Amino acid sequence: MADLGVNVAGVQFNNPLIAASGTFGFGREYSEFYPLSTLGGISCKGITLQERLGNPPPRIAETPSGILNAVGLQNPGVDHFIAEDLPWLRQQNTVVISNIAGNTPEEYCQMAEKLSDTDVDMIEMNISCPNVKSGGVQFGTSCESVGAITKAVRRCCKKPLIVKLSPNVTDIASIAKSAEAEGADAVSMINTLTGMRIDINTGRPIIHNNTGGMSGPAVFPVAVRMVWQVAQAINIPIIGMGGISTWQDAVEMLIAGAAALQIGTVLFSDPYAPIKINKGIAEFLDKKGLQSVAELTGTINPW
Repeated sequence: MADLGVNVAGVQFNNPLIAASGTFGFGREYSEFYPLSTLGGISCKGITLQERLGNPPPRIAETPSGILNAVGLQNPGVDHFIAEDLPWLRQQNTVVISNIAGNTPEEYCQMAEKLSDTDVDMIEMNISCPNVKSGGVQFGTSCESVGAITKAVRRCCKKPLIVKLSPNVTDIASIAKSAEAEGADAVSMINTLTGMRIDINTGRPIIHNNTGGMSGPAVFPVAVRMVWQVAQAINIPIIGMGGISTWQDAVEMLIAGAAALQIGTVLFSDPYAPIKINKGIAEFLDKKGLQSVAELTGTINPW
């Protein structure tokens, strides 16, 4: 049987499947379904420097082949995560990735410093956040801002640093190159696409925030395209995500150039999806006579 283990930025995963941030909490609820060691890793719920209550409801709505959400980073704050959630996670025999979000470079750096002194395995930086010092423009929307925030956090981050890329940009390959140039050890992509739906009876958006992040199978072709583009532009590993729901999707994303994968929205409808996807990947590798996931990564044969 093929080896499902993958290595990303020096961190060894038992298999390529990572629970995506914001879809798995801190893992306690899902641990009632199966041991979390079934997963390669967990990218924990995005945390901020201080506790956040998030946006008012309604903040999640189903859309055709996906979900629209504007939860607003509800979380207990970094200190609570370190004191209460991390000790439990460290007992689950899986890679622990801490996802961080902030409104200023200083907030990101403070969290990176705090987490660098813990035993999290990696830090994933969510740059789809408004930089309040620049008028609320997202950190992840330009090469300059991505490079600047990556450089700042890299200086105070002792853990392998993943930069999570936004798809709401004109040239994601150039942005990935900026992250790589300023010290990112890996990139994860794609974050949600900005979307909107309107209730035709009330005339109001169905999300209180008016717009939200769209995820799920509908975004999968966009994610595959962007992973393929970025894989040709950078030399650091890519953690691919965006609408992966089946083992066939997972294999396709790996072929496009991903070294590991994150799955999220599918977990809401099928908590057992990781088990099914891993089984399918293993059987596919055996069928193709491949010994490891790495042999599949980036094997696209373009026209």
